[in-house]
Amino acid sequence: MMGIHVPQSELFSYRVNLDERVREDHPLRKVLAMCDFSFVREQVKSTYGTNGNVGLDPEIVVKLMFLLFWDNVKSERELMRCLPERLDYLWFLGYGLDDAIPNHSALSKARRRWGGELFESMFIKSVSLCVEQGLVGGKRLHMDGCLIDADAAKGSVVRSDPEMIEHLRAAYAIQEGKLESPAMESIDPNRNEDPPDDPPSQGSGERPKPERKGKPPANAFLVSPTDPDTACVRKKTGGESRPRYKAHRAVDDEHGVVLATTTTSGDVGENQLLRPLLLQVERNTGSLPGSVVGDSQYGTAENFRDATAMGVRTHMHPFAGRPSELFGSERFKYDASSDTYTCPKGNKLYPRSGDKIRKGIEYVVRKGTCQGCSLKGQCAKAGTGRTVLRRWGQELIDEGMSQVATQEGRTGRYRRKWLMEGSFAQGANLHGLKRSRWRRLWRQGIQDHLIATVQNVKILISHCGRDRDRGVACSRAGALSPFLAPITAVYRLLLQLAPCAMVERSYIFDVSRHPLLKSENGQ
Repeated sequence: MMGIHVPQSELFSYRVNLDERVREDHPLRKVLAMCDFSFVREQVKSTYGTNGNVGLDPEIVVKLMFLLFWDNVKSERELMRCLPERLDYLWFLGYGLDDAIPNHSALSKARRRWGGELFESMFIKSVSLCVEQGLVGGKRLHMDGCLIDADAAKGSVVRSDPEMIEHLRAAYAIQEGKLESPAMESIDPNRNEDPPDDPPSQGSGERPKPERKGKPPANAFLVSPTDPDTACVRKKTGGESRPRYKAHRAVDDEHGVVLATTTTSGDVGENQLLRPLLLQVERNTGSLPGSVVGDSQYGTAENFRDATAMGVRTHMHPFAGRPSELFGSERFKYDASSDTYTCPKGNKLYPRSGDKIRKGIEYVVRKGTCQGCSLKGQCAKAGTGRTVLRRWGQELIDEGMSQVATQEGRTGRYRRKWLMEGSFAQGANLHGLKRSRWRRLWRQGIQDHLIATVQNVKILISHCGRDRDRGVACSRAGALSPFLAPITAVYRLLLQLAPCAMVERSYIFDVSRHPLLKSENGQ
């Protein structure tokens, strides 16, 4: 007899156990088994008072922000709406079916109260876990940056002279502070000390400003009142110029673990971040990598000098610059004993003065030396003759550039093409890396640290789960080996009787060669 289910709403549910409702191999179970979120209470307790309203548990807040990027939920409001429907989310947070769902504003208030230091610590802890599990090789480090569309429209950009732009930025910061202060005071009026309204130095490490040499850059005349920390840039592939940030990453070669991340405005060059990222990697892992790999944007003389001075091999492609018809500096031979250069024609170049902008010493020929030279058209265009710049620390630069053409350097640059792009692609497709959720630079730093943390945790649980499954498979194979022994013996007998017919496919049927069926003594 076919049954018909009549749904009825239960007034009381006494037998609901969320731990039984969430499957054993759920990824969030692995997250809780590997990661401890309780550290947040000790780190943020100084931002809370001793009396007044009881706020939401900081551990719950951090877990909610983790879920926000774990499944790339489009907004905090959407996360709170779907929270009662997701039993795995409730179990992960430690909630029951009847627990009240917090308001979405609790997350924004917590970010404003804590700043970005907590989320940077959270990212560092994920790196430490990966180091403990042996997922960080430390031999080769890859670096790159990607542009992030800010939460500001192109039409919001205002154009004016640089002085007025600086005044506008200051005015916007003051007005934003006035708007955020009441909201912060409403969190807990009895707290010990108010955190700053807009902490500019938390959440993304060192943030160098774009280098300004000669003519002011285009962004000196532009500002977006919606998000004054952004810079208007366009992507390499073309498209429109719009407000953007830039996320800079350092990724380990072994399993793609993100070891360092820094957030800047979109107009900051990637070549300015090599040394800060290396220092951040050393702080997070306890040691510097064996080599660093980057594209031509990182291949500047300063980066070759700095990396070599730190004992790191440089496998960046040198920055080519503009093509020139004149002889390059490599055609001039340097004599350390006399501190002179010799040109292709055999004339000497002597040190003249230091150049603080180009960070080196200029070498020039004696007056009138180049006038009657037959190679002047290929060597110099100036009437005074040819000059050669010898940069400070040129020996380190030469040593670093000599490592570019090695086989290890070519292999590293090849692996970087898919390893770095894969890291950014996973962050963009699964965790919303290419679009800002919040405004201001320090909040964008929080987003980048959370996304990098989620990606590291996924690598962590994937590695640990794979090892566990391999161990289970080995144990099962070891248990089945007595039953498979007769089958193997029969197969070997058939192989002896008809070797010609089966020798070509023996590697397919010889189950004894399977690695899971081998015992410790190799039998």
